[in-house]
Amino acid sequence: MRSAPAPETRRHGLARRRPRLGHIDFLNWLPILWGLARTGGLIEVDLVRDTPDRLNDALAAGTLDMGPISLVEFLSHADDLVMLPDLAIGCDGPVMSCLIVSKLPLDRLDGVPVALSSQSRTSVRLAQLLLSEYIGVRPRFFDSPPDPVAMFSRAPAAVLIGDAALRTALFEAPVRGLVVHDLGQMWREWTGLPFVFAVLAARREFLAREPDTVRRVHADLLAARDLAFVEMDELCERTARWEAFDAPTLRRYYTEALDFRLGPRQRAGIAEFAARTGYEVTIPAAQQDWL
Repeated sequence: MRSAPAPETRRHGLARRRPRLGHIDFLNWLPILWGLARTGGLIEVDLVRDTPDRLNDALAAGTLDMGPISLVEFLSHADDLVMLPDLAIGCDGPVMSCLIVSKLPLDRLDGVPVALSSQSRTSVRLAQLLLSEYIGVRPRFFDSPPDPVAMFSRAPAAVLIGDAALRTALFEAPVRGLVVHDLGQMWREWTGLPFVFAVLAARREFLAREPDTVRRVHADLLAARDLAFVEMDELCERTARWEAFDAPTLRRYYTEALDFRLGPRQRAGIAEFAARTGYEVTIPAAQQDWL
């Protein structure tokens, strides 16, 4: 016997539009995709896969309803977005995939060209902050496509993120005489706090219009993350078949470098970064204040 369509998924015979959810097409967000596929949560969303910068623009413009967004872009659009609890992309020490890679010591970069990845906004702002306030130099920054060969053809140092940063640090830097400086480790040494590169957010009007949908998708994302960690060995072994990195490297990246939590220390790190970069945003102190 066929059951009647649930009222929340069908109105007057017409299916509702699935929530448009951003997905970072880098390895750092792959555990979430793994978990969504394994739990069935993937069928609940219209998944939009793209680079971080394009997803940032889409969520800010309202062509996405929910998704990960660069911390800088969230802080810049906090009036239109709501940060969701418990899930982020960050680190509490070395992050492995957000780096300054240089042929020169960092204290010799004053007035020197430094290439900035066009795909990154938070990492770029963090690198600028660390170089100016922590190291005490002011390079001549310029934007560049995220191609290490092109970047180093124009500058002795570059800010790299994501998979390209991992490849450069693990395979290219040792043979090309490049020194790798991990942004997460530098921030931890400077402030003693974790760093959050991206948060999960929903459009404020979408949350107001469909609060149950936001809560359901948010719960699915948390369940996806948790299942990915239960199945981490299989995730890494399968991913290593198609990527340049072996399973132990991927496991170290996911379990030791990246931090997918958003607890009190992570929120303190966000507040510290916001204060140091001039953003006046109140970071809720308690989870129940967020949804």
